[in-house]
Amino acid sequence: MTDRVAILAQDLIWQDRLARSVEAAGAEPKRAKTAPEFDRALECAQAAIIDLTARSYDPLVAIERAVQRGVHVLAVGQHDDLELRKRALARGADRVLAYRKLADDGPATIKAWMERVATVTVAS
Repeated sequence: MTDRVAILAQDLIWQDRLARSVEAAGAEPKRAKTAPEFDRALECAQAAIIDLTARSYDPLVAIERAVQRGVHVLAVGQHDDLELRKRALARGADRVLAYRKLADDGPATIKAWMERVATVTVAS
């Protein structure tokens, strides 16, 4: 399973919720709320979760930076923003989930995603 997960989220309450879900899923969260902090978090991460709705960073560029480093990305955003979802997937996100999915079932959802990431990484 993935050991470290970089979390890029401007909103501290949402960032904390994601970090607690990552911990409950058995991994270590590395929190960031800006692009420079995210770059530092990526140095030791095997996976990343990126909030798509922040204004202090460009989430699509963040996805690209993570993917260029070989880091798998789970993006999270509004359930009805289909255009942003498509753009995030086109930039390399493995999946894009609605906030509600992670609010309702964060630890199990993140754990299942990390297990898939670990399987893909081992197979490569």
